[in-house]
Amino acid sequence: MLTDNEVKEIEKLCKESRKNIIKMVYNAQSGHIGGALSATEIMTVLYHKCMKICPKWTDDKNFNNRDRFVLSKGHASSVLYCVLAQTGFFPKEELMTFRLFGSRLQGHPVPICPGIEAATGSLGQGLSIACGIAMGLRLDKNPAHVFCLLGDGEMQEGNIWEAFMRGAHENLSNLTAIIDRNRLQIDGCTENVKSLDNLADKIRAFNWDVEEIDGHDIRAIYDTIEKAKTNSKPMAIIANTIKGKGISFMENNAGWHGKAPGKEDFERAMKEL
Repeated sequence: MLTDNEVKEIEKLCKESRKNIIKMVYNAQSGHIGGALSATEIMTVLYHKCMKICPKWTDDKNFNNRDRFVLSKGHASSVLYCVLAQTGFFPKEELMTFRLFGSRLQGHPVPICPGIEAATGSLGQGLSIACGIAMGLRLDKNPAHVFCLLGDGEMQEGNIWEAFMRGAHENLSNLTAIIDRNRLQIDGCTENVKSLDNLADKIRAFNWDVEEIDGHDIRAIYDTIEKAKTNSKPMAIIANTIKGKGISFMENNAGWHGKAPGKEDFERAMKEL
């Protein structure tokens, strides 16, 4: 259970990340803001409180037993880079090289950056990668856990459901899928593009345990991830979120899926934060 002080610490880190996400995308004039802001609490709790991480990427002592993370919704890389910088994988000053030529912080994560386990961005593939990692860890009798963050839009792709089938067939209790259920994708509302509801029932039908939470409730995120780490079968966490969370004119607005702010919008967003 998190203390009040720990919750306040996470809230402060989330605000820092939201500011940096806006700055990074504005500086590059390229990137995906909405889905990064919706996943900020999830990513902050995961990296600061739940995962065994190894910021010294060449530290052999802790490296093999580190928990693994796969960002299936790779376009939301800015929030991943923010938490990696906060936890010491690389200097925070490097964040402002996001999407610039020659930077380690590419628009979609690639393993040239410390802390990146897999190149992602082709949507629908991340959970399959995570399944493979979890199977390999189990063969090695490695106690590490694998986490995979998915966007709800990419769950319209068949490969995701093949991975759910494989995870259950192999009983990958060392695997947790977290779905950023903000209900918006580049073309609009997920339910208009290709309906996913009732998502929890669909995943349960594939023999996974499912928990549904408020994806901005820090305590709920922490408690549910901790439960998933000791579950006897693979668990999916449906985190109900708000796309563009924290910036009033970006919230629940599909137009901010992959648009960089101009000067006026940047200043307005920074003022709100």
